[in-house]
Amino acid sequence: MVTDGADEVEAADPAGEPVPTAGAVGAEEADGDEGPRGDEGARGWRARHPRAARTLTRTATGLAAAFVFFALLMPNEPDRFALGYFTRIPVEAIIASALLIVLPRRLRTAAAVLGGLGLGLLTVLNLLDLGFNEFLGRGFNLVLDWILFDDARAYLEDSMGRAGAIGVVVLVLVLIAAVLTLTVLSVLRLTRLLVRNTGRATRATLVAGTVWVACSALGVQFLGVQFAARNTAGAVNDRVERVQSTLKDEAAFAKEAREDDFARTPGSELLTGLRGKDVIIGFIESYGRSAIEDEPMASGVDATLGDKTEELRAAGFSARSGWLTSATYGGSSWLGHSTFLSGLWINNQARYRTVTAGEHLTLTGAFQRTGAWRTVGIMPGVQKNWPEGKFYGLDTVYDSRELGYQGPKFSWSTMPDQYTLTAFERLEHGRKQSKPLMSEIILTSSHQPWAPIPRTIPWDQVGDGSVYDEIQKAGRKPADVFYDSGRAKEEYGKSIQYSVTSLIDYVVKYGDKDTVLVFLGDHQPMAKVSGNHASRDVPVSIVAHDPSVLDRIDDWGWTDGLKPAGDAPVWRMDKFRDRFLTAYGSTPRP
Repeated sequence: MVTDGADEVEAADPAGEPVPTAGAVGAEEADGDEGPRGDEGARGWRARHPRAARTLTRTATGLAAAFVFFALLMPNEPDRFALGYFTRIPVEAIIASALLIVLPRRLRTAAAVLGGLGLGLLTVLNLLDLGFNEFLGRGFNLVLDWILFDDARAYLEDSMGRAGAIGVVVLVLVLIAAVLTLTVLSVLRLTRLLVRNTGRATRATLVAGTVWVACSALGVQFLGVQFAARNTAGAVNDRVERVQSTLKDEAAFAKEAREDDFARTPGSELLTGLRGKDVIIGFIESYGRSAIEDEPMASGVDATLGDKTEELRAAGFSARSGWLTSATYGGSSWLGHSTFLSGLWINNQARYRTVTAGEHLTLTGAFQRTGAWRTVGIMPGVQKNWPEGKFYGLDTVYDSRELGYQGPKFSWSTMPDQYTLTAFERLEHGRKQSKPLMSEIILTSSHQPWAPIPRTIPWDQVGDGSVYDEIQKAGRKPADVFYDSGRAKEEYGKSIQYSVTSLIDYVVKYGDKDTVLVFLGDHQPMAKVSGNHASRDVPVSIVAHDPSVLDRIDDWGWTDGLKPAGDAPVWRMDKFRDRFLTAYGSTPRP
């Protein structure tokens, strides 16, 4: 519609932007307008190129609508990205349209800006959920997970170098700013369209609302999903419930952590069935059930487990194996370690902080309480002070700075597993001791991104680790593996073979009749390798030279050898501590 007077130069475009009339073009040309300056320049350009202006305007409006609808319908799990998910009617768009139509101008603008910011923040949270689901098998926790960003930065720096890590952080910040800006601008643009076409917008909103109600009531589906969507409202409600659940869980867990069947058991009544034994508790990073049962990893890993079982038998050792369900997945290894050792289900950072700040008895702490063992921790992944060592009952902790390594890092892993075990032999196991050793050893060579991977070398060549310079340079680059799912699976399998080989070869070479090894995986690898919705199961094995050690777990139903059978018992990881303490002669005293 063309108006009189000063408004004669503009007509209402269906996309919501003013488009100059032919008269306006002539007027500007007659005035000798030579270039754009502010609004006059923009109108002059539109007047000279009306078709291009109209196309650009409609394209911008279409993109704004597409972006807003994508944000409203965006799922937070990778496997839900499908066409049907984005061909629904979001109820939030209907409600927002109705509200913006009736609000006065100032309130309408404020509501549009706030709505755009809220939608942008929700989109960022959905992106975080996607990342956490891909790496950790769960969504982002608004209360607890902020601390993980520092670990993520450190991981990127270890994997990509400082410059690469800074680049990724800058890119992420730019992406967040871009999402927030685009959602606000898109909502404002669509708001102007609604106001300039109030009649049509009102009718369209009423029709869409009617259709949504009808489809919701009838349960209409399109391409396998509900056509009437309330994705955003559901996501907001889910986050609120997660926050409330987290806060309630903290209080409940604090009470649970104070309860312990072995809290008052004196040292003389703990682990009497293992007295005189050198006990090693080993964790292999990301050693999950997928390594044993899923191709292409399983063939190589299973062959290694079979070969190493035979080598153990030839050296006089026997092994039994089963499954444990880890409290974590894809990462956050310390949650798996603390769950296994404390006998409590530590599946988030709040629980971890609570239990490590207290005095709950750990499996390693039980050895220390007896006074019959010297307890040590070999922690190549720890690169700064680690006060949790006291909670775990470790007399001495060797971190990455104290193991004497002079070789290169292998991506995140500070040193090869074979070197870690060599350092353990040099610093503790190979020295004359007044007591048997109980050692907790963390093996890190199977940590993602699984490139480069060390290779096994003769033990007498390990030295100070400088021999690994050429091995590291000859390995694959992390970027060549991590982003290729097929290659990541292959290299992950090889890394598990290397870690298992290093550990079992150490026992065969340096173990004796009093050696007992308990080793397990801390969690499954990320979804890129284990697949979406994989179990949280990890293998666990006990190896011993003395037959009486394994006789005590005959009733566990575990499989002979290092490879647990598919139907072997599956226990939650927090149940192992009490079963182990009981099997080896500990008396409960709550």
